[in-house]
Amino acid sequence: MSEEAVKKEEQAAAPVQPVMSEADAVMSAGDEPAKTADAAKKKGKGKSIPAGIAFVRSTFNNTLVSIADARGGVIAWSSAGKAGFKGSRKCTAFAATMVAQDAARQAVAKGMHEVEVRIQGAGAGRESAVRAIQSAGIHVTLIKDCTPIPHNGCRPRKRRRV
Repeated sequence: MSEEAVKKEEQAAAPVQPVMSEADAVMSAGDEPAKTADAAKKKGKGKSIPAGIAFVRSTFNNTLVSIADARGGVIAWSSAGKAGFKGSRKCTAFAATMVAQDAARQAVAKGMHEVEVRIQGAGAGRESAVRAIQSAGIHVTLIKDCTPIPHNGCRPRKRRRV
């Protein structure tokens, strides 16, 4: 056989690759490392985070605690519903204590031992959540109230005439 015939047979036997534009190649190449990074985070083999921010949102109906690293990426979170409370029990100080302990334990397991607390809302679980974070073994460096305060607020409803 001639050399040309051998080359034609090799080309026919080779698997056909789809033609990709340069942008598609870059996008698909960018996806692969992200998937491996997500898998590493899920297994918990990432870096330990020594300090972060604990966001406590205490409303009249629920208490939410999220613990994030210094850049704002959430590491651990919990809510009264996740802790097993239903209905009017979600807004109690005891529920807030359980929620904060749950989130703090998750954060301690990932290496956190120092946190600044930012409280938002006017619910019953404000102080008890901070105490629970401290009792879980996390050192609280700062407590800041970030509750939004209206500057005259929105227009009230019309006056009721009886």
